[in-house]
Amino acid sequence: MNMTKFLFPILLLLLSTLQAVAQGGELNCTVRVSTPQLQRTDRKVFDQLEVSLRDFLNTTKWTNEIFEEEERIKCNFIITIKSEQDANIFEAELAVQAVRPVFGSGYETPLLSHLDKDVTFQYEQSQPVEFLPDATDNQNLPAVLAFYAYLILAMDYDSYSAYGGEPYLQTALQLVTNIQNSSTNRFSGWRPADGGKNRNRYWIIENLLNPRVRPYRAAMYTYHRKGLDMFASDPNGGKVAVLQALEELDKVNTAYFNAMIVQMFANAKKDELVEMWKLGAKAQKDRVQQIMTKIDPANSQRYREIGL
Repeated sequence: MNMTKFLFPILLLLLSTLQAVAQGGELNCTVRVSTPQLQRTDRKVFDQLEVSLRDFLNTTKWTNEIFEEEERIKCNFIITIKSEQDANIFEAELAVQAVRPVFGSGYETPLLSHLDKDVTFQYEQSQPVEFLPDATDNQNLPAVLAFYAYLILAMDYDSYSAYGGEPYLQTALQLVTNIQNSSTNRFSGWRPADGGKNRNRYWIIENLLNPRVRPYRAAMYTYHRKGLDMFASDPNGGKVAVLQALEELDKVNTAYFNAMIVQMFANAKKDELVEMWKLGAKAQKDRVQQIMTKIDPANSQRYREIGL
């Protein structure tokens, strides 16, 4: 029997698997492109876009670090196309979620849960999805996804070490600056006045790098590394650290009232905090309810569950 002929396909499969692992990036993303309001009946272009974006997010090397497969950051990108403004120019919303494992448990805590309502992009079938960090002429959709990839990395690194995400915030800032200076990308969402109410990609990065908000980032380290990660060995100590982080968040909210990043924290963490504090010392529960109601009054009814 010719063993070479038998082993060759197995060897090819092994090599292709190893190559796929080697090419894998830092993110482990699912991507969905939804078109509930679009009149087009042929979804082929959007199915192809979905695959291209998933490959783009998962195979791009966003850092110089080496991530093991189990270390890759789980995230979810849902693009909901609302309308076709012109031939192959689409108006959409982008929902982005990312989670982080909690040490000593099977629980995954949300790092980010955000809806970007201002995503307009041009795409034609078979068009490659490409992005260059230093370029000023990137296509808008890859640039938007790259921005959130760097934001996810920054939030993840900040949760493991104080200000550990700084390099990725600086890269995101450079991306925003490049697009502001671009002569080809005039799409909305990148400039201070876009959309109004200080709620766009510019303001996310402005908040995170603003000296008044810097304690927020230290609080995220306290919340996750000194708080949640300690729950398995010291649940009471973990809760004390979480409350300390919320106290810092309250100070940031006072120093920079209505900061976008504080509201983004509440969007991601409100359900977690309510469940966490249903049991606990009354004084601590009351303080958590007070802080969260102050920074997120729209969900005050939800935070009342903490005191029940």
